[in-house]
Amino acid sequence: MTLWQYGLVKFQSLQDLKHIQKQIALAQAKAAAEAAARAAELKKLEAEKNLFVRAIGNVAPLPVHNQAHLPQTPRAPIATQRAKDEAEVIKDSLSDEFDVSTLLDTDDALSFRRPSVGPEVTRKLRKGDWSIQREIDLHGLRSDEARLALTAFIRDAHKHGLRCVRVVHGKGLGSPGKTPVLKSKVHSWLVQKNQVMAFVQAKPAEGGAGALVVLLTPS
Repeated sequence: MTLWQYGLVKFQSLQDLKHIQKQIALAQAKAAAEAAARAAELKKLEAEKNLFVRAIGNVAPLPVHNQAHLPQTPRAPIATQRAKDEAEVIKDSLSDEFDVSTLLDTDDALSFRRPSVGPEVTRKLRKGDWSIQREIDLHGLRSDEARLALTAFIRDAHKHGLRCVRVVHGKGLGSPGKTPVLKSKVHSWLVQKNQVMAFVQAKPAEGGAGALVVLLTPS
């Protein structure tokens, strides 16, 4: 390498070094300016805080007396309405020992009407003058299940202002000895319900001997 060439390379290295030194100086100046700005902002915030404290003096948070201390684990919801309904069913529970035979009309259908209800009411029921608005089918239920289901059904229908309902109890053909046990019990249970004004055996097309058409009192 000639002397001229060596001097040119050295000159280029010095220029690069000066450029790098300039970039470093600029970066340091920028960092110093940013640090100074942050320090000034912190100083300003501290001054404002001290000014607020000097203005209002020493303070302490007021005690809170009206806050409820809730348990950390939420309590399980209580089915209040369901409990009330079950209590009503128990209160309205019907007796299997009630003798209904003396209260039934001595006709083939063994219809029933309250003493204050005239015979024309049962005649109209048989003719279908009242349209059936709802029905319950007690087929396949045990005696206790059927009693509770019928109690709840009559209470709910009366509460909603229904007047005429059908109760299907079956003809007892599947019972031991072909004896319609549930049929006689349904007669007894219905007589014990104050909401029941009268009932008659349903028409053949509506269940015949396996069902009753029941007239309820106005709600």
